[in-house]
Amino acid sequence: MRKHLLTTLLCLVCSFVGVKAQEDAIGEQYSSLSADSIVAEVGLIPESLDANVDSLFRTWHVQYFSKIDEYCHDDVENVYFPDSIYVQRLERLPRIISLPYNKVVRDCIDLYAGRRRDLVRYMLGMADFYFPIIEQILDKHGLPLELKYLAVVESALNPVALSRVGACGLWQFMLPTGKSYGLEINSLVDERRDPLKATEAACQYFKDMYAIYGDWNLVLAAYNCGPGNVNKAIRRSGGKNNFWDIFPYLPRETRSYVPLFIAANYIMNYYCDHNICPMQTNLPLATDTVMVNNMLHLQQVAELLHLDIEQLRALNPQYKRDIIPGNAKPSVLKLPAAETYAFVGKEDTVHLYRAEELLANCIPLNATDRAMSHTATKEKITHVVASGENLYTIANRYGVTAKDIRKWNGLKSNRVPRGKRLKLYVDNGGVSFASNQSPKDKEKQPVTTAQTTSKEKPGDVKTADEKTAGKNFISYKVKPGDSLYSISKKYPGVTTSLLQKANGLTGTGLRPGQVLKIPVG
Repeated sequence: MRKHLLTTLLCLVCSFVGVKAQEDAIGEQYSSLSADSIVAEVGLIPESLDANVDSLFRTWHVQYFSKIDEYCHDDVENVYFPDSIYVQRLERLPRIISLPYNKVVRDCIDLYAGRRRDLVRYMLGMADFYFPIIEQILDKHGLPLELKYLAVVESALNPVALSRVGACGLWQFMLPTGKSYGLEINSLVDERRDPLKATEAACQYFKDMYAIYGDWNLVLAAYNCGPGNVNKAIRRSGGKNNFWDIFPYLPRETRSYVPLFIAANYIMNYYCDHNICPMQTNLPLATDTVMVNNMLHLQQVAELLHLDIEQLRALNPQYKRDIIPGNAKPSVLKLPAAETYAFVGKEDTVHLYRAEELLANCIPLNATDRAMSHTATKEKITHVVASGENLYTIANRYGVTAKDIRKWNGLKSNRVPRGKRLKLYVDNGGVSFASNQSPKDKEKQPVTTAQTTSKEKPGDVKTADEKTAGKNFISYKVKPGDSLYSISKKYPGVTTSLLQKANGLTGTGLRPGQVLKIPVG
């Protein structure tokens, strides 16, 4: 309290002595920004600032591992400081990118320190986990470390953040841009959600844009709206190449982007002066990775290693359906360091555990076949729209674009009614999904059904069991160690449920020497 009174008195004195001259100088330096334009544009904030903080606080990081720092003074109200204090603090930050101060920047700082204090608390907690990862990659590429604060603006450090128009991950890549920078995006895997690989892609983008503009503020603007819009703003400004000079000519949503980046630099360093306490977390900062060479479900790993499934998902956010397609190519599984050796020791057991149940409808594609055929993983499916879904959420689920879905289905808008059947052509990531639901189950929930031929119409979709009617059979003699799942993997299009139906089995138990009928043809 005493500190706050002294601060308030200092502010009152400074407001009459010397500060006005400094503020006038700031105003002259950015005279191109009229008061009207500032008021009009600051209201345009990124979606990250509209994030549902209550939802973020219920994530695995917070729900299971949060703690309170009893020595930090937290408050619900922001602390007032004169402009001169902000100028001095920004000048003290170690930086390569210029961090100027003006009315727009002040308003953005006030936004973080005022209305979005809870979000700042969350981001400060997540920074302990994600900033070391990001800093290491930025340093490897020789890029300014303060670029890490762009992830604050883009996603509020939420690796699975999804925007209303389909941008995803810490760095909010759109699907075409992500793919152009080497990120794998399909119905199983979305590497935009992988902090390591997405940061590598972001670094490549930063380097490409800096080679064009040679100015970091323009690079940031290009990251938000694309180089085409930045080039257009430069032309309209008469060839000027300073962000603040082209400010009025940029898209409206981009004008507050650089000021928000500067504000993020400020608030992530001076949060304590504004009586904001970080959300303290006991995250497993020590992690290690293992390579998986067969299809695997995260639930198999979680149950046998006694890990929380939400913890595994948080460490491996790129796997959208909890399935690691190691059958298609060696795939990374990140684990708490203490559990790595346990996984290696139990790997064979992990792969067999509950495989018939958790991977029952999964048909793995052989890695060799996938390598030989570029179209091997292309699959035509039908998606039935569920309540609350739109083209962007559906597109993100399957690793396609909303534009593609509109084209495939002759749609003129992104609005789709509940129950509508959409035809999609997806990359299944090396694992095809065959539905074995009953008609009654299909009525209860939306389904995605694999189709085997492009001639079938959406209204003619059949379940995998129905498609086996009239097929021929071959015999297979069960060997020691065989299971329905391991046998089904030997025959494309065959699932454990098909084997059970073809052989009249009520369970999954087998005995060596038993002869099974395998539906083929």
